Amino acid sequence: MSDGAVRRIRAGRRTVEVHRPDKVLFPGGDDAKEYTKADLVAYYRAVAPFMLPQLRGRPLMLERHPDGIDGPRFMQKNVSDSSPEWVHRVEVPKEGGTVVHPVCDDTATLVHLADQASVTLHRWLSRVGRLGYPDRMVFDLDPAVDDFARVREAALYLGELLDTLRLPYTLMTTGSRGLHLVVPLSGHQGFDEVREFARRVAEVLAAAHPDRLTTAARKKERGERLYLDVQRNAYAQTAVAPFSVRPLPGAPVAVPIGRDQLDDPELTARRWTIADAVEQARSDPWGGVMGRGRALGPARRRLDSLV
Repeated sequence: MSDGAVRRIRAGRRTVEVHRPDKVLFPGGDDAKEYTKADLVAYYRAVAPFMLPQLRGRPLMLERHPDGIDGPRFMQKNVSDSSPEWVHRVEVPKEGGTVVHPVCDDTATLVHLADQASVTLHRWLSRVGRLGYPDRMVFDLDPAVDDFARVREAALYLGELLDTLRLPYTLMTTGSRGLHLVVPLSGHQGFDEVREFARRVAEVLAAAHPDRLTTAARKKERGERLYLDVQRNAYAQTAVAPFSVRPLPGAPVAVPIGRDQLDDPELTARRWTIADAVEQARSDPWGGVMGRGRALGPARRRLDSLV
């Protein structure tokens, strides 16, 4: 990088401009470290080898904080007019028109999005060319209170059920309060079928632990029970992308973890930040699990036999 209001960094085969690199995006205080846009850019550049396989070919929704996390938030689907022509795009139909989503296929695009103060990247669960057929199914474990012990408990319950159904899965801290359990799919079923299956799994689990878990969408109906959220498994919905930074003090990161790490007493949803998430990424906690996508037919029959 060079000094000045605009810095230029090398990202793969391209040089990307970073504007106002010293702009504070994450104010310090209360034991939280201060981070600037330059810090955000440096993190995304460093984590790119591990993050890009989770982003390639997927439409994105950008969570932008141009004035820092204490300022206004913009949820952006359309590609910015200021984005370079080399940023990949996909035009998606919507009621009354189309949306042109950005697609992050390379390090330069990831750095450019960070320059746009895109703190968090939210990805589709399907890919360009097969937008109606997800290759990921997500269970979002959303606690009623900030109590990670309840999240860990729910993850163990759900993991046991998925093992019974013979569905591989991975775990990811959200960087906020909960966990995601992500199941790789073959991509042969449409969103409606996938969401219905996820709903049934959640209902079976909630029925087995009615005092601990719920599928109630309305918060007032949940009480202190953990919400098994499957609503992300729908067309045009998104889930936070692995290794994304969250707009919270200290810049926590949504980080893939291994099953054995679920037993770590120090584990929380905000365990990793941009200061150490790359180190966790290098440990390859998901191994080759995400490459073993499954069709839901056999799992559905096993689920039927349980109820």
